[in-house]
Amino acid sequence: MAVTLRIGAHTELGNYRENNEDAVAVRRFDDFTVCIVADGMGGQNAGEKASGMAIDVIPRELNRHLPSARTQDDIRKVIRQAVVQANEEIMKIGQLDRDFSNMGTTVVLTLWVPSFRDDVLFIAGVGDSRCYLARGGTIEQLTTDHSLAQALVESKIISGEEAREHRYRNILWKFLGSREVGDGPDVRVLFTRPGDRLLLCTDGLSGSVPDDRLLSGLQQFTDPQRCCEELCKLALDMGSRDNVSCIVIDIVEA
Repeated sequence: MAVTLRIGAHTELGNYRENNEDAVAVRRFDDFTVCIVADGMGGQNAGEKASGMAIDVIPRELNRHLPSARTQDDIRKVIRQAVVQANEEIMKIGQLDRDFSNMGTTVVLTLWVPSFRDDVLFIAGVGDSRCYLARGGTIEQLTTDHSLAQALVESKIISGEEAREHRYRNILWKFLGSREVGDGPDVRVLFTRPGDRLLLCTDGLSGSVPDDRLLSGLQQFTDPQRCCEELCKLALDMGSRDNVSCIVIDIVEA
């Protein structure tokens, strides 16, 4: 069964911020579609600079190298290389310009290459922006946070529930702008089904709205654009003190 994507995207400054350090991008090329959410960090305008670079460099590099990809492993390698290139360029600007010396950004992305397989999405993330899958009345987080709190969970020192309120939940050990990116992120391959809905979001949303409320929001609004807008509004109504951004992707029959 052939499938295609319906996509909505939205970002909100929020109630307590003077500038929006988040960035969202839906870039459609002839051979692929990439969706990216990035949450910048750093002094003054540095966070905006870093997240803006991420949503520019990654699609550029994908467009440059995907035409030569022939297999699933090839595509995963191209994604990792694109993220690594964005990381290198962000670090380089930070080294050259003192105003951007501490900048960084999270990134979470999906890549759809219908000429390869139209029922497959490639998913990757660095930092604590997340990808969720809503399917069959359940919600599943598909990415892993690169926070100190999550590292404690993986070491079995604290529980996942404790991590949600832990003082280290917003302290990242890996993000774009850091050497810990290494050879790039893990890339997950998702075999989709019609009716699937994916959510990419910054922690301005996931850090304020629990998973069950995220699922309710994803189920309530059929239009992906309105769903994005309502989820961002929900986060602000629930007290988010951050910028709030998300992309909603529907898998539908072509």
